[in-house]
Amino acid sequence: MAKAPRDHKTNALRELDAAHVAHEALFFEAEATMSGEEIALAQGEDPDSCFKTLVTQGKSGEHYVFLVPVSGELDLKKAASAAGEKAIAMIKARELLPLTGYVHGGCSPIGMKKRFATFVDETAQLFEEIYFSGGKVGCQIRMNPDDLEKVVSFEYADLTV
Repeated sequence: MAKAPRDHKTNALRELDAAHVAHEALFFEAEATMSGEEIALAQGEDPDSCFKTLVTQGKSGEHYVFLVPVSGELDLKKAASAAGEKAIAMIKARELLPLTGYVHGGCSPIGMKKRFATFVDETAQLFEEIYFSGGKVGCQIRMNPDDLEKVVSFEYADLTV
């Protein structure tokens, strides 16, 4: 993976830099049709340490962010339980950009237009470093999962099927 020029900073990377939180930005070529697991394997990363950012809406109308391993699937019942909702559903792809400022495949839990209650799958605690979107397709952030809490308030929870 290559480092990008300074003019390629995303909102997520700018926020991490401003907060002086240790991280590494990783840039790569990605096909639009590649899954998160395929990208992880192509980069030589353990798919279990790579997380996708999913945005949902609860029955109450509130939005929630969930980070789950790219090789896993969000269990909507567990997600609803973690968020204290009766039910949760994924938002439509067309709603993602206006809501978060990010596109599908490039959504980061850091630097969204608004802060949402965020939950990270408990398996993230098993790794010294995790990977997740850096705010655009072809950009990942590698960092210690506990350092993420310096910029995004979150709770660990059992979230996968």
